[in-house]
Amino acid sequence: MSSIKKHLSGSEKRRRKAEVEVSASKHPKISSFFSASSTPLSAADQFPSEPFESSSTAEDAVTVGTHHVDDVISVSAHTEPTTEAPTPTTPACIDVAPDESISMDDLLTETVHQVDQESAAFIHQMETDPLCGLLARKWCSIGCELVQSSNSTRQGKSNRDAMREALVCAQEVTSKLMTAIDANDKMAVQVYTSRENATLIITQAFEQLHQTIEERKNTLLSEMEAISISKTTALTLQKEQLMKMQDEIGRYTDMTSHILQTHSDHEMAALGDQLATEFKATLKKVENVSLTPNQSSDIHVSLLHIDSLINQLSIFGDVMDSASPSQSTWSSESVAKVKERYCVKVESMTSKGERYPYGGPQVKAELSHDGAVVPGEVEDHGDGTYTITLTPQTAGPHQLLITMDGQHVQNSPCDLDVGSKYSTLCNPEQVIKCSGSPCGIAIHDSGDIYVACWHDHCIRVFDQAGQQKRTIGSLGSGDGQFTSPWGLFIKGDVMYVADYGNNRIQKLTTGGQFLQSFGQRGSGQGQFQYPVSVIVDQRDRLIVSDKSNDRVVILDQAGTWLLTINGNVPGSHGFQDPYGVVLDSQGNIHVAALCSYTIKVFTPEGTYVRSYGDVKGPSGIVIDEEGYSLVTEYSGDCLSIFDSQGNKVHTVGNLFGPHSVMLDPKSGSVYVANTVAKTVLKYSV
Repeated sequence: MSSIKKHLSGSEKRRRKAEVEVSASKHPKISSFFSASSTPLSAADQFPSEPFESSSTAEDAVTVGTHHVDDVISVSAHTEPTTEAPTPTTPACIDVAPDESISMDDLLTETVHQVDQESAAFIHQMETDPLCGLLARKWCSIGCELVQSSNSTRQGKSNRDAMREALVCAQEVTSKLMTAIDANDKMAVQVYTSRENATLIITQAFEQLHQTIEERKNTLLSEMEAISISKTTALTLQKEQLMKMQDEIGRYTDMTSHILQTHSDHEMAALGDQLATEFKATLKKVENVSLTPNQSSDIHVSLLHIDSLINQLSIFGDVMDSASPSQSTWSSESVAKVKERYCVKVESMTSKGERYPYGGPQVKAELSHDGAVVPGEVEDHGDGTYTITLTPQTAGPHQLLITMDGQHVQNSPCDLDVGSKYSTLCNPEQVIKCSGSPCGIAIHDSGDIYVACWHDHCIRVFDQAGQQKRTIGSLGSGDGQFTSPWGLFIKGDVMYVADYGNNRIQKLTTGGQFLQSFGQRGSGQGQFQYPVSVIVDQRDRLIVSDKSNDRVVILDQAGTWLLTINGNVPGSHGFQDPYGVVLDSQGNIHVAALCSYTIKVFTPEGTYVRSYGDVKGPSGIVIDEEGYSLVTEYSGDCLSIFDSQGNKVHTVGNLFGPHSVMLDPKSGSVYVANTVAKTVLKYSV
């Protein structure tokens, strides 16, 4: 490596030192080092006429900074031309010395050692800083070590802060754990106390049962003994009577036998028949006496329901674990939808996973969304089951929390997606075939469905079953005739038709009788160029989307021009093919422009309010009483639903060029004119 030191004159060396002093003076810790030994230089020495030329470019002028503006060290190197240039691939190592006794290398090295680590942290990064190409590698080594040391210091401080935060968190967690352990110990004591109480209750109950059974046994034995004595007494009396009769008959027998043996016939005649008569009378008595025992041997014992009683005793009493929240479960068969009742069934279980058959545990539930909490209504059925009813007020992600005696049941808390009232819309309930490309739809109070058929140039009327009842109008430009009718609106028994091809609005009765028409082709007031939709607001004004004129116009019932809305809003162009128009509950006008890919909202006076939606070819729009906007996307082949804030909450696909949508005011059913498919689809909400 070539050295430049030998090519420098004394004045040049002094100038180099001065440059270092000037730059170092901006840093208080370095300037103090130079202040004691610096020597004033002449202007010529300080500012040479020609800069040093070398392989280094102008970018090699280095400014090294720290966090603070006043902590900047600027080192500039300039030398005179030399015949020996540094090798391009090897950075030149400049060893500049202010005099022969002190080298610049040593000077810079000693200076850097006096800079604190925080200031030196930003001095050098070897990959990008050109300082390596101007100063000695010794400086690079020191700088890198300082940078590494400073980085290590900052990382150490960061780690220290993280550890301090961990300590604070650990203290909080430890406090919670100690509280939990204390609660656990208290619960263990309560369990022991409950065990002792249960033991006492069981013992006392069975002692009482034993005493009652023993008393009943003694009572039954006493009754049995009394019956036995009574029977024995009766049998004894009967026996005595029979024995007495036996003795009396025996005496007569002995006497008669003796007379028969000892007396002659003459003597027998003298005795007469008295003895024989008495003997026969005694024998006759026996006939009137029962010769069978007057008592039975049976002593009947009736132990009614003994088997049942034994069974009951075998299952008498019950010792159960209390309901365990961590084992208790919940389920729901319903779908959570905004402003609809969402029912949850909770089943309490013991710690063994057995059904807890009693009521009593306090069950609570709540549904939360963005800080708003909806409490649940809880019904305790008394058999270990509970029914919870919640009514979410907003759609979107919620958190469901269910507790039992203050502790979470299984799978609580959990995420619950609350859908909009239209979140279950998927497949149509009914498909009404309608030739002629259905466009506009209107529902009469009777429930009849009016459909404007673009290609058939008429209005078709269907009943709720989808059967066609009649048609209104035919192709033409006369009163009550149509050329490609598009939009429909029914108010009472009056029907308004946007007669697209005839560039006019017609009023008819719902029975088909012509009432009035106004408009002609053009772009002036009272003129239209393909009107698509027509509605009537609360002030009885007609609001018409004038498609090819890219405007929405407002007229009175006589057709007089009142107002034009061209859709020009800040940051956006005007309408491009406005199609569907509808009013919200505040009377604001929502406009679906086919080529605008958004819905624009205006006040009744035409002042722009806001825009919402990112839709592909919005063609039809309707708004329900809760503020939900239902928009048909002609280019997207779908129906999109937006909440009152303009957030898309649901999409119904598989449509084919839908042009309009309508709500049945009574049933809430959704009707979509699936134009290209030539059908009208009915969806139940």
